[in-house]
Formats: sequence, C-alpha cells, structure tokens
Amino acid sequence: MFKIVYPICCGIDVHKTFVVATIAATDQKNITTYKTKRFSTFTKGLMAMALWLQDNQCADVCMESTGKYWIPVYNILEPSCRITLAHPKYVKAIRGKKTDKKDSVWIADLHKHGLVPGSFIPPADIRAIRDLMRYRSKLVSFKSSEKNRVQDSLTVSNIMLSSVVSDTFGKSSSAIIQHLLKHPGDRDFDFRPLLHGSMLKKQDDIALAIDGAIDEVQAGKIALCLNHIDSLKCYIARVEAMAMQLAAPYSGAMRIIESEPGIDQISALVVLSEIGADMSVFHSDKHLCSWAGVAPSNDQSAGKKKSVRISHAGAYLKPVLVQCAVAAIRDKSFPHYRARYEAIKLRRGHKRAIIAIARMMLTAIYHMLSNGELFNPVLYEQANCKPGFVASTEEHAVKLLQRLGYSIVKLPDCA
Repeated sequence: MFKIVYPICCGIDVHKTFVVATIAATDQKNITTYKTKRFSTFTKGLMAMALWLQDNQCADVCMESTGKYWIPVYNILEPSCRITLAHPKYVKAIRGKKTDKKDSVWIADLHKHGLVPGSFIPPADIRAIRDLMRYRSKLVSFKSSEKNRVQDSLTVSNIMLSSVVSDTFGKSSSAIIQHLLKHPGDRDFDFRPLLHGSMLKKQDDIALAIDGAIDEVQAGKIALCLNHIDSLKCYIARVEAMAMQLAAPYSGAMRIIESEPGIDQISALVVLSEIGADMSVFHSDKHLCSWAGVAPSNDQSAGKKKSVRISHAGAYLKPVLVQCAVAAIRDKSFPHYRARYEAIKLRRGHKRAIIAIARMMLTAIYHMLSNGELFNPVLYEQANCKPGFVASTEEHAVKLLQRLGYSIVKLPDCA
C-alpha cells in the first residue's frame, strides 16, 4: 500500500465553463471518503470553490493543465491553497472509464499518494513578463512571415535581389525596392546613389538582379506588407519596453544572465521570464536542462538503449538558447564554446553540437544565479578546461582515427 502523503487533498478536473472538484479525506485507518462538487468557472463560482475548500480544511490541490482554462482557477486558489499543476500525461485516466467525476477522483487519488510531479509555475510578476515575451515571439514570427511574403512577390516579379545581397531588407536593398514601388516602369534608373558600403562592389550583379517588372497587384501587396512590418516593429518595441519595466526589480539577475557570452538584453529577458530568478525550485542544473528540453532523454528497455532525442519541452526557451549558442560560438573573446562545438560537431553533427552548447550555457546560468556571481571566463582556464575529443569506446576511437586518415593495425595480445 502506498503511503498517504496528503490526508486531505482535492483533485480538480478543469473545463471551459465548469470545474469538477473532489476532496479526498483519509482517516487514521487509511479509509478515504470523497466529496465531489461542480462549480462554474465564473469568478463567483471559483470563489465559492475556494470557500468550500476552506470549510473542508483542504489546502492541497492538484489539477490538470488544460489549455489556458487552468489559469483563472490557479489565480483564485493561489492565495489560500498549495497547488500542484500537473502535466496531462501524469494524470491521464484509463480510456473507456472516464467521466468528469471519475477524472477528479483519479487526480485526487494520485495526489494523496504524492504520485503527481508538479509543473514549475513562477511568481506572478515573472508570469507577467513571460506573457509579454511570449507575445513578442509571436509578433516576431508575424514580421518574418510578412518578410517572406515580400520576398515571394519580388521573386514572382523577377527581382532577384536575394541572390545577390545577404539581407533583402537592408538599407541599400530597401531603398531600391522603394524606388521600384514608386516607379514600377522605370527599369533603367541609376541605382548607384542608393548603395552603401560593400554593396558598391556588387553594382553589376545588382543591375542584373533588378531587371524585372513589378505589376500593380504585386506592388500593392508589397506596400501593404512593408507597412505591416513597420507597425509590427513599433508593437515589438512597446512590448519590450513594458517587459523591461516589469523586470526592473530583477536587474541583478538580468545582469548575471547577460554576462554569459552570446546573450544580449532581450535574450536575457526571455531566459528570466521562463526560468525565473530563484533556482531553488529546480533540484539541480540537470533538472533545469531537462525541464528546458536541452538534455537527452532516457529510453532503455531490456538492456537496450533506444532514442535519446531531446523532448519537445521549452518551446519558447529552447529556440532562444539555440540562438544564443550560435552567437556564443562566434564570440572570439571566449573561444571555449567554439572549441567544444567543433569537437562535438566532428562526431555528432551540427544540431546536436548546438544543443550541447545551449545546455552548457543553461548550466552556467543555473550556477551563476544560484551563487549570485557573474560569468567568469578565468575559471575555465584555472580548471584546465581544454576541450577535446573523448572517445567513449575503443570502436569509437578507431573510427575517429580512420576518419583522420590513420591506418589501424590490431596487435595480437601478449599474454
């Protein structure tokens, strides 16, 4: 028999318009009695549920994270209850024996034995920053989509600037596109005064690239997309300003995260909004990396190790960590990450190497925030952290030497 961890607890099955709550009370003889009640998800109904829990002396609550519907329930119960928010895979009931009441009883039974691991929920102020930064990521995605639409229209019009320049929306390219939109029929204009810097070396190629024709429909579409891009830039700037204002009390944590190579202010703000400033909520740096989805998974059965792919966790944090990892390996002031990337890439490929660097960076952030210390590259030199290849098996080492051009001859054992 499992140990009773929570003698009085509640399991809540959350839906859009109502919730079903079951209080499981276990006595000294390990006999559990259940009380089930249904409440509306309007504020009045949720307040009534909070009062009902207090009347039954229930302070431990477990509920499934269902879309966004759990958030108002969490906000109402947070001041008076200790809430465990569970991932659906940990409280999934048996198919064919599911009702709303049975689901709430099942959640309560699992929770009373302490079998449900809770999800990480940061404080309310960090959640507000997280909400803004996730909205910002959507706005950035919208801007990228509009840029792709502009590029599609230019391709249809046979304006092949993307084949010549590295950034179609750079200063020189934007000036050329604006001239083409204002004068669609002008195909022989002098574009050289519009060029800047290194673009002057590509005059002949640019002349061939803009030898196309933008019709009225495509010109109108491009103009709309460019106006939308300008609007999105303003929205992104406003969201960033709001988030920075909310993050003012965490300026110390922001400064610590920014000290890591490859991380700028906005990236540090995203990291702070996702993991918070208090690292005591994670058991270890490995726990944090697993939660963020940058650690290999364990899948072993009958002594055979199967796929070790990373999980889908960290949908908002992981892309930012990867971007920061790419920037870190290009940072010449701290070559350690670059050397580690090259060593791992040699045997594991680019993608796994970048994820490995992202994990190293997140591990460093965990310890820096835990100790309240800035990033110190001298520690890597003192610890003699010379990155290199480490062969996991003899076969692995032989393959590496053969790849480097060495001929391997196995000598007979000298017994």
